[in-house]
Amino acid sequence: MAVLECVVNISEGRDIALLAGLAEVVSGDLLDVHTDPDHNRSVFTLVGEWAPRDLARLAVGRLSIGSHDGVHPRLGVVDVVPFVPLVGSTMADAERARDEFASWVSTELSVPSFLYGTGRTLPHIRAHAWKDLGPDTGPTSPHPTAGAVCVGARMPLVAYNVWLRGATVGTAREIAREVRTEHIRTLGLQVGELTQVSMNLVSPAIAGPVQAFDSVAESATRRNIGILHAELVGLLPADVLDGIPEGRWEELDLSADRTIESRLKARGISR
Repeated sequence: MAVLECVVNISEGRDIALLAGLAEVVSGDLLDVHTDPDHNRSVFTLVGEWAPRDLARLAVGRLSIGSHDGVHPRLGVVDVVPFVPLVGSTMADAERARDEFASWVSTELSVPSFLYGTGRTLPHIRAHAWKDLGPDTGPTSPHPTAGAVCVGARMPLVAYNVWLRGATVGTAREIAREVRTEHIRTLGLQVGELTQVSMNLVSPAIAGPVQAFDSVAESATRRNIGILHAELVGLLPADVLDGIPEGRWEELDLSADRTIESRLKARGISR
């Protein structure tokens, strides 16, 4: 059985009733939901190719990017839809699912799509969309309420935040630049009264939560800034967790029940 994961990022993190309705629609294929009111963003970790369409259809019908505010960059109400190969599937399967979703969302919902994966990164789209980069499918201008969607095909990554104590957003951005590598994508953000280094660990077997946390902590310490806490956004691969001493799990906001494999197992699927 071929299984794909899809990690849909929705530009809404405050309307609890609306988010509960979105989760209910995809409950049969839902592995995890992570919600952040300051980012005004929710991450739905799904299994398969149909649940992302059900989620997108409902979100486009109920949300408007025009009234959205939040610290996280976004192009649309259904902002990011990456397909990830898991059980018995390949990157080619993920790319096919990406292309079919992009065609569907453009045809059925009239929302333009930007594609990312091999040859183009999500940060590149964020920097160039509607400037010198047009959508790959759909209308040539943003949907009036839904904006645009970034549809990707990628291997598993880890979304991870480290919150800082007593740092300005300028300092958070300095730390983010300092720890950024080809394996760790970073943003320094003002989140309410606090600041954080928000990261995508795109090669977690090489640079995972330990390396990310310790790099931020080292950079912060040189500036006499402390760490408040770490935050795992969504799930992580079990082999990444297995490589981290259990004595550090609490500090790093990790646990055995927050792996992709543990959630698949709960649904009778073995990765």
